[in-house]
Amino acid sequence: MENSVQNADSHAKIPTQTFLVPFFMIAIGLTSYSFDLFSDLSRQGLATFIFTFGVAMATIGARKQAIGVQDRVIRLEERLRMQQLFHDDMANRIPEFTTRQLIALRFASDEELPDLARKVLAENISDQKVIKQLVQNWRADHQRV
Repeated sequence: MENSVQNADSHAKIPTQTFLVPFFMIAIGLTSYSFDLFSDLSRQGLATFIFTFGVAMATIGARKQAIGVQDRVIRLEERLRMQQLFHDDMANRIPEFTTRQLIALRFASDEELPDLARKVLAENISDQKVIKQLVQNWRADHQRV
C-alpha cells in the first residue's frame, strides 16, 4: 500500500475504528431496544458487551495511529541522518528506501549505516528482522512508544 496511486480523489483515509464501529454499536443497541429482542438481563449483558467492544476498538485504533505517526517520524529522522552521512552515490538513493527498511536501519551505528544501507538496497532486503540481524554496532532506540 506504500506505493499505491494517490490523487485528489483517492487521498483520504478513513480509520474504520473511528467511524464504523461506533455507528454499528449504536445501531445494534437501538435495534435491540426498539424490537425488544432481549430481556432486561440480556440487555444489560448486551450493553456491557457493546461498551467493552467499543473501548477495545478505541484502544486499538489509538495505538495504531500512534505507531503510524511514530513510523513517519522515524522515516524523517533516518532520511535526514542519511543525508548527513552519505557523501557518494548513496545520497541520491535515499528515496528508494521503504519506511520498513528505514525503521530497521535506525539501529545501525553511524559508521556502519552507509555500507549496510548499500547492502539493503543491492540485495533488496525488506524483512525488518533480517536487517536488524545484520547490524553489528547496535544504536539503541529507547524512545520507541
